[in-house]
Amino acid sequence: MTQKHQENQEDEAEMRLAVLVTELADQANQGIEVSLEEACLQNPEFETDLRELWGTIIVTEAAAKEKSQFSSSSRELAIPQLELPCDFGNYRLEEEIGRGGMGIVYRASRISDGELVAIKMILKGDFASDSDRQRFEAEADAASRLNHPNIIPIYEIGEHQGRSFFCMKLITGQSLSERLSRGPLPPLRAAKIMNEISDAISFAHQNGILHRDLKPSNIMLDDDWTAYVADFGLAKEADGRTSLTRSGAILGTPSYMSPEQATGHRGEVGITSDVYSLGAVLYHLLTGHPPFMGATPVETVLMVLEQDPVAPRVLNRRVDRRLENIAMQCLQKPQDLRYSSASDLRNDIRAFLNNESVAASEGKFGQIIGNVFRETHHAVILENWGLIWIWHSMVLFVACMATYALQLYGVDSPWAYGGMWTFGLGAWAVVFWFVRRRMGPVTFVERQIAHVWAGAMCCVAFIFPLEVHFDLERLSMAPLLAVFAGMVFLIKAGILSGSFYIQAITLFMTAIIMAVFSSIAMPLFAFVSAGCFFFSGLKYYRRRKKQLDSRIS
Repeated sequence: MTQKHQENQEDEAEMRLAVLVTELADQANQGIEVSLEEACLQNPEFETDLRELWGTIIVTEAAAKEKSQFSSSSRELAIPQLELPCDFGNYRLEEEIGRGGMGIVYRASRISDGELVAIKMILKGDFASDSDRQRFEAEADAASRLNHPNIIPIYEIGEHQGRSFFCMKLITGQSLSERLSRGPLPPLRAAKIMNEISDAISFAHQNGILHRDLKPSNIMLDDDWTAYVADFGLAKEADGRTSLTRSGAILGTPSYMSPEQATGHRGEVGITSDVYSLGAVLYHLLTGHPPFMGATPVETVLMVLEQDPVAPRVLNRRVDRRLENIAMQCLQKPQDLRYSSASDLRNDIRAFLNNESVAASEGKFGQIIGNVFRETHHAVILENWGLIWIWHSMVLFVACMATYALQLYGVDSPWAYGGMWTFGLGAWAVVFWFVRRRMGPVTFVERQIAHVWAGAMCCVAFIFPLEVHFDLERLSMAPLLAVFAGMVFLIKAGILSGSFYIQAITLFMTAIIMAVFSSIAMPLFAFVSAGCFFFSGLKYYRRRKKQLDSRIS
């Protein structure tokens, strides 16, 4: 009855999670603002699962927005459209030249002096929500504060007949995305464009503005190939004081957004996030393709989180190796391995243009080490295991020392050793798993790790019968304990965090020492194995506690 009751509880929890995720996705589809932090606060037992699934939810939200922007729904048709040409205050609107996620842009002439300009206004007009208006006004405010030759200047911000608008310089040319639809650019031309873009973004950062939505469609090229950065609709104060988008909302376009943006962890979004997007744009310039492009937005997000981009020279042999290194350094998943600023990226681009050596280098030792030891997006589940691993380290230490005591007292019965390591630790494994399930639904990745751990325990159970079968001295095969434990950590390193390679190597080396110094094999394994679990558990326990404390405060 107890086991059945436990299974029913787990099924009920998983059903509640499924309903919660469905509700959030439905809200996103309906255009309702969805907040990750609020969802976690209201459902703390599902926090880990929500953070893992948030990529799917935010992409659903993005898809819903895209659908709502370009569909001919009855509400869209109800929005009064301007009949062109027409007068609009001091401007005469001549033709529509573009529209984006929330705005529509017209080519216009200023009636007072006849100058050709571009007028941007909210796509939904009077039907725009307060958040749409706030974002539109914030875009205008952010761009108007940036006086740079490669940022489209804002001439006027105003409102006419209830329609918010701003007037900006008219760029006669095409967007970068339109040009890239015909294939990659020559490397030298790509470098010149990236020099201008990175200099503009560096200027924005110096003035406290993050762009957060850099992509080819937000970059204009005039007839002289001069590049201009546009659309600061997702801009944010660099110090984090003022955010122009809600918490947990999708920030950017999947193919060009950084991993920290793709997970909705806005607290981590900063200057290096824009650097990543600049690298994605450079990659597209060089290869004709974005670094990641899945069949669906969800697949693209997962690629951003889990995969490394194909080297540009594999796709285009004309790409200079130095430009390849620059792009790949921007696209590093650990933020500390990217350029620390857009100005550093710009300096490397200029070094390339001057035929000088660049700071980015292929296979830089720090990058290699950083990639090997970085956490995957699955590592968040370790926060559920922190305290349990601390307990596990103590149980493992006691089991090892008890085994050593049996050895010292000359106990030769394989049942004593086998019983302790098979039935004793097996009972603890049941408790371990029960405690974990009480904390909330178990994720698919956790089930995988549980199967690896169960496999290792089965291997341990065979040690003592094999010693009897081959007539070996008791505990002569004890070094295999460290081998099995090392293999478990090796698998965890590939799935969860590269830092576990350290534990794996340590345990493999411990196995060798145990074989050489068999008399102290068990105490040695006790300290090493317990330490591997204890310090890892402590790390993730503290991380979870810090997050909980920050929410409470």
